[in-house]
Amino acid sequence: MARLDIPTPGAIYTIGLNYRAPGEADASRPDRPLIYGKAATAVAGDGATLAWDRSLTANVDAEVELGVVIGETTWNVAPDEAIHHVLGYTIVNDVSSRDPWLDGDQWLLGKSMPGFCPVGPWVIRAGDLDPADLRLGCTINGDAIQDGRTSAMRFSVAEIVAFLSRHLELGPGDLIATGTPVRLGSPPGPDRHLQPGDVVTCWIEGIGELTTHVA
Repeated sequence: MARLDIPTPGAIYTIGLNYRAPGEADASRPDRPLIYGKAATAVAGDGATLAWDRSLTANVDAEVELGVVIGETTWNVAPDEAIHHVLGYTIVNDVSSRDPWLDGDQWLLGKSMPGFCPVGPWVIRAGDLDPADLRLGCTINGDAIQDGRTSAMRFSVAEIVAFLSRHLELGPGDLIATGTPVRLGSPPGPDRHLQPGDVVTCWIEGIGELTTHVA
């Protein structure tokens, strides 16, 4: 299985509300994906230390997401062609503010502070990994906060790439974070935000682990 270095993305796109809740019907999805962005300057590597100005936001969460790295210029492709434009897959920690003034109507700002997009530890080539039903999760200090499967995604990787490509041109190295499973209700619970000293581990079956230290 080939492991590639993480390319520097020209753009980062994230898909919102893309995972069904447990027990939710497969057919329950909107007409189109919910798209928003993160600034490319938010990218950090595996093992990085995450620090931010807590006077701007005190309530910050980690979220595991399957990352899709685009391999070539992609414009207006059909879903059955889209997967051929994917270089490979990685892990994204979509670090996000939950303060109402950011999470409510300023998603870009609340998701784009320096270090708010850990990515890694590497890219697995698209031909070496089927993204349709991978287990993925996130822990804080070893305690699970997420545990799901990509088969619960409302929109598949191919559908997401095709939809984006109908509206904008994707370039080599661009990164798509495909959404995140629901937060677990068990301790530490959905209201546990990141605190100094935390160690966050995002993991995806077939890819590995992405670790972030919180200062």
